[in-house]
Amino acid sequence: MTSKPQIVRTLRALRGASRNYRAAKKTVALVPTMGALHAGHLTLVRRARRIADRVIVSIFVNPAQFAPHEDFASYPRRFKNDIAALAGEKVDLVWAPSAAVMYPDGFATQVTPQGPAAVGLEDAFRPHFFGGVATVVTKLLLQCLPDVALFGEKDFQQLQVIRALARDLDIPVKIVGVPIVREKDGLALSSRNLYLSPRERSVAPTLYAVLTACAKKIRKTGAIEPALAEGRITLTRAGFAVDYLEARDAETLKRVASLSGGRLRLLAAATLGKTRLIDNIAV
Repeated sequence: MTSKPQIVRTLRALRGASRNYRAAKKTVALVPTMGALHAGHLTLVRRARRIADRVIVSIFVNPAQFAPHEDFASYPRRFKNDIAALAGEKVDLVWAPSAAVMYPDGFATQVTPQGPAAVGLEDAFRPHFFGGVATVVTKLLLQCLPDVALFGEKDFQQLQVIRALARDLDIPVKIVGVPIVREKDGLALSSRNLYLSPRERSVAPTLYAVLTACAKKIRKTGAIEPALAEGRITLTRAGFAVDYLEARDAETLKRVASLSGGRLRLLAAATLGKTRLIDNIAV
């Protein structure tokens, strides 16, 4: 019989567990999540299990990263299912604080990232987002004190923001990015895929197909903007409202004009029906 992970909801209990791990000289990996776990999350957990002795998964739907018009209230919450899935992966501990624990009365501090958080991608369309993410991730890293924390590459700008955050604030945690997990048709796994209607679900893989086609054309011709312009047209014709389809430096996320000068990343965000999808690939 698979044993359930220890579930803790108070800082006192979390810190007690962390002290026990340290006393036993165990390395610790943290996988931060907002729950509604899918195969992509479980890939992070399995990677964490391979590189650390103990695995903590946090489940916290962070209100600070949702704007008033966004889907905080309707964001999928499946705690019992999540715990069952994590038990199957032999997770040691689930950190599941309430909003009152994470942001108690009088809470008045926010981490405001710059650098990769201010490059005109997600920040241009969700200006509140990275302040909320940076604040909660800083808290999670300091609360759990892991040796390593794992994040999916699907949220690539977020990953680069967190890497910069840990570096700039001297938080002694190694940040590891884990490749995107996709459906057989290429759609990147996301909790928000549950919002897609059957018709929209059949169209959604076009986002990945366009990214792949753009990358192929850029590698072949070296011409970035013509490939992206064609990609934007294809997405619009398929029914997407395109927020951005951009080529950026893979580390700084600054705009680039050519393939020369380092690694290139294509990043896209587009809304299909009422569901906003994001994706990215390396060139």
